[in-house]
Amino acid sequence: MNEQTLKERVLGKSGIAITEIGLGLWAAGGDQWGATDDQEIFDAIDYSLDSGVTFFDTADVYGMGHSEELLGQAMQGRRDRFIVATKIGWRDFDGDNGRSAYDTVDKLIAGVESGLRRLQTDYVDLIQSHINFREPTMEIFLEGFQRLQRDGKVRAYGVSTSDFDYLQAFNADGGCAALQIDYSILHRMPESDILPYCQAQNIGVIVRGALAMGILTGKYTAETRFGEGDFRRSWHEDPEQQAIYLDDLAKVEALRPLADGRTLAQLALQFTLAHPAVTTVIPGAKNPRQMQDNVQAGLLPPLAAAELAHIDAIVPPGGGRKIWPA
Repeated sequence: MNEQTLKERVLGKSGIAITEIGLGLWAAGGDQWGATDDQEIFDAIDYSLDSGVTFFDTADVYGMGHSEELLGQAMQGRRDRFIVATKIGWRDFDGDNGRSAYDTVDKLIAGVESGLRRLQTDYVDLIQSHINFREPTMEIFLEGFQRLQRDGKVRAYGVSTSDFDYLQAFNADGGCAALQIDYSILHRMPESDILPYCQAQNIGVIVRGALAMGILTGKYTAETRFGEGDFRRSWHEDPEQQAIYLDDLAKVEALRPLADGRTLAQLALQFTLAHPAVTTVIPGAKNPRQMQDNVQAGLLPPLAAAELAHIDAIVPPGGGRKIWPA
């Protein structure tokens, strides 16, 4: 157990206090980030709990439910120590027709209840829409989430998107409690409009992608190759994405002098927490060793103004690019 304590922030209008460092469980699904070991995922969750982490984020589509199942097993006998967020939308997406299969409120509610069974719990703290199609899906998701909230099966609801117009529409009645968004040193576009809007609307911000899919850890080079089943293979197979990847690697090298007394990954996590709109950051971890590095970022002194100015000189506020869809 760490003697230091991770700080908490309130997740927007939900009123739920969560730790600044959470655990993202996308990789736990084992189907898009290369091979994973279930026991190491359990160990990473245990390490997180022992370190004071309270916030755990998953989705129905991660491993087609496997990530939710693992988290559900880990929670048995200690559900009260977990603040759980999950997402719904992509698992039953009809790619041929470009539509969500959740075309009625009843189907949406049934989908959330399936997730509750995988998680072995009767409620989740936060449910999030994982897709951003305006008509008619948004109205179905909103009505379904609100009914689930009234029934006590979800405490709050939100959306995972980088589309500002969609976020505004989703929050038209002011009920959206949280936004999950891709935001990092290398992808600062949300600073221009989305993050100020969230501050004004009291929408909590959950940051995914803070390590830019691993680029900001500093461990990748132009020669790095990713294995079978890892979506990052496109970074060296697609010419357009490769050009962005190589440019990002150059920015990482320029950031290295700032990592004095911390890892580059910790620098990247601290950067996101420096923005006043951000509630928590949820880096993934396949094992306790990776989670240890992440937790430490929440225990280090915050970045100084001079360090933030140095980052601004490398990637200006509101600038950057991303190499993974919203």
